[in-house]
Amino acid sequence: MISRSLRSTIVRTATGAAVLLALAGCAGAGGNARVESAEASGDGTLRIGLIQDSAGGQAFLNDSQLAAAQLAIKEINAAGGHKGRLVDLVVGAGEGADAQARNLASAKVDAVIGPTDSSHAAAAIDVLSAARVPLVSPANSAAGLSRFKSGGYYFRTAAADVAQASVLVKLAKDGGAKGLAVVYQDSSYGKDVSVAVTGAAKNAGLETVSTTAFKPGDAGNAAAAAKAATPDAVVLIARGDAQGAIAELNNAGISGKSIILSDGAFAQYGSGVGSKALDGARAVVPGLLPSADFQARLVSVNPALKDLSFAAETYDAVNLAALAAAKADDDAGRSIAANLIAVSGGTVGGQPAAKASGPATKPCLSYTECLAVLKTGAGINYDGESGPVAFDSNGDITTANYMVFTYGADNKAVLSGREAAGRAAG
Repeated sequence: MISRSLRSTIVRTATGAAVLLALAGCAGAGGNARVESAEASGDGTLRIGLIQDSAGGQAFLNDSQLAAAQLAIKEINAAGGHKGRLVDLVVGAGEGADAQARNLASAKVDAVIGPTDSSHAAAAIDVLSAARVPLVSPANSAAGLSRFKSGGYYFRTAAADVAQASVLVKLAKDGGAKGLAVVYQDSSYGKDVSVAVTGAAKNAGLETVSTTAFKPGDAGNAAAAAKAATPDAVVLIARGDAQGAIAELNNAGISGKSIILSDGAFAQYGSGVGSKALDGARAVVPGLLPSADFQARLVSVNPALKDLSFAAETYDAVNLAALAAAKADDDAGRSIAANLIAVSGGTVGGQPAAKASGPATKPCLSYTECLAVLKTGAGINYDGESGPVAFDSNGDITTANYMVFTYGADNKAVLSGREAAGRAAG
């Protein structure tokens, strides 16, 4: 079986400053292409671009996303392409997401998939929204991107970091907790998720008895504060310094099943932390394990593929873009942006976005199946390899799937369940 890297989540959100500065400094595009009608203006050939922004130790992420995009394009073309013409995949050229975005816009692509890293999103959105080209990221998770002024040209098939909050709280409640402490790394990721966890706890009827931040390498005081609050469970929200924080929690007398780890804190720690420090602890990881069939289809495209990180989300992003073009009967970027919410089964203001004979009555599970539904005049509700999508008016998915892992006495985790985090679309 090909592995789905469970450490790759570290690239999904930048170390906060870059993202926040970009969000604050960008004026973005005007209007809202997600909900505005668009007149047909395409040239008849659907071109989908791919930004590959991972480098160094994370370069393996490029292979999984490229294979997924190639597979989706292959299957779309086998089903007749767009209006009888083959759909083109154009891989971005150049250093950096912004350079690739400029080159893709110059190549007259109609939609772009990427980037992986949230810190690269702002520059790519600015370029592509100005060119009226929708961008669908399979991996961005920074919470602030929901508010980015993209003119309605930005979407993502990955959940925002804050979506995991309700699942973290549910795990605590399922374990019998009535009061919980939150220990979080002082970063944009830590702050955003901690606020969401506190809110989710209140909604679930749990008391947050302590909320304490820590700087990397200095989690001792936060661990001591959590211990002093006598919680039933401790939610640890961290990325780069999770191992040190676990050690400090252990030193303070907090260990085992009372610990719940956010996605950024998940790892196979083994002997890296104290004996049985995580015995019974639980952690969440976004996404679903890929099916054997999906793995086999990906390997048919790239026999050397070793990792499936963000492959399902990339595959779904390509299919959604192609279905939006099919629904619009037009390949222009503005038409695609205007129909992405509808084909995903999403809603705007609580109302179905589909402008057909009626909303979809059940999900369609592939490009071919959804195309057949479209030809009947019914609404499309695409549910793909990553699960339900259902974009909201911010371009965010409204149901996020999570795998739950439970640690043993060896401080290694095994898959023990799955949870979904949903919210009302708007």
